[in-house]
Amino acid sequence: MKFKIYRCNCRKTWSIQTRKSKVNAGTVLLDASWSAELKPERKHNPKGFVTTLGDKGIIYNPDHELVEQFMKVEKLIYDKNKVNFNVKQGECLYFAEDGTCYILKRLNDGISV
Repeated sequence: MKFKIYRCNCRKTWSIQTRKSKVNAGTVLLDASWSAELKPERKHNPKGFVTTLGDKGIIYNPDHELVEQFMKVEKLIYDKNKVNFNVKQGECLYFAEDGTCYILKRLNDGISV
């Protein structure tokens, strides 16, 4: 099932939505493949959001220690005037409480033990 993640600025929360349900959270860690989806053809209020298949990697309000296992690579930026994202797909995201979204990389990637 496809999950859409987007910012609800009126409530200052992140919304995670499927066809059947909707959950709000202050912060979200997405440890799964994601892609940007755009709806520019909407006449009023065109939309952009992040999608992922399945809920396996979605962690609502993760502990600080869990987030520290990742390195912030860059911000995922949505330009609502151009209805476009600066990055189209990736592996990990952190949706922060202040409304910022960060592209993440696991700290242990590429390290052999």
